[in-house]
Amino acid sequence: MKWNEVLIKTTTEATEAVSSILYEIGVGGVVIEDSKDFYFQDKEENDWDYADKNAFLTDYEGVIIKAYFSEDKNIMYIGEIIKEKMKLLPSYGLNIGEGSVQTGSVDEQDWANNWKKYYKPTKVSDSLIVKPTWEDYKKKDGEIIIELDPGMAFGTGTHETTKMCLRNIEKYLKADDIVFDIGCGSGILAIGAAKLNAKEVIAVDLDEKAYRASLENAKLNDVEEKIEVLHGNLTDVIGDKKADIIVANIIADIIALLSKDIANFMKDDSLFISSGIILDKIDFVKNALLENKFEILKVDQLGEWACIVAKKGE
Repeated sequence: MKWNEVLIKTTTEATEAVSSILYEIGVGGVVIEDSKDFYFQDKEENDWDYADKNAFLTDYEGVIIKAYFSEDKNIMYIGEIIKEKMKLLPSYGLNIGEGSVQTGSVDEQDWANNWKKYYKPTKVSDSLIVKPTWEDYKKKDGEIIIELDPGMAFGTGTHETTKMCLRNIEKYLKADDIVFDIGCGSGILAIGAAKLNAKEVIAVDLDEKAYRASLENAKLNDVEEKIEVLHGNLTDVIGDKKADIIVANIIADIIALLSKDIANFMKDDSLFISSGIILDKIDFVKNALLENKFEILKVDQLGEWACIVAKKGE
């Protein structure tokens, strides 16, 4: 089967917004290549022990988003829609960079599997290693291995936001804590919490592909008895349970919205770990949390991204 491909050149800042545009118009899959994620001097000391840096370096110093639509779609029309919607983004304060949109076609095998050659075992913290299911890795003493096949869902462990969330889960999680993972994607954060001895983990996502990927990855890691994966909106499916830690690796605007009601699902003195926040939006998210009586405990920064750890107020 062939798929229509749309290749977009933009910026880290506009990536989430462009991705939202693509999902609104029914994209079948998205691959994001951000030079800032992979550029050698921006990586942490040990990262290139796990991958060939030359595989990631490109001539374009920005973000390339490859979007895939089924063969029966009018790709020229879709390309024009994307162009028009992207033109509106600067009015919301987003720099779209080059903002070019190109269309073409590609075999399904190429876009569905070729990205795997770039995805290698990733050292997330002193103990956590994220390992693709198709890669070999010899476990060292004290390491916790998260086996992962993200499929079509977000969350591979290589992105700065995922790393910061996992590190803070590791830092703050206590034995027997209950953890909620909102927008669970591949299930990586939920699995990390379960392997770090959370008592119970509830993973929630609106996307059907993410729901299925999280179920499968929980089984791969033998933690399906600890993790309950729910398909839908947190407020609709969670019931009356409350968490000791809630983690959300989404985008700044959604985190700000969540801050209004998320405390209703938290125990006293519980923590809200949020990421997917570009640096320019740190104050925006902090102000939303403070307005809703959260105490900011720390703000981590890695690359172009931030992670905020906040404590539920009284």
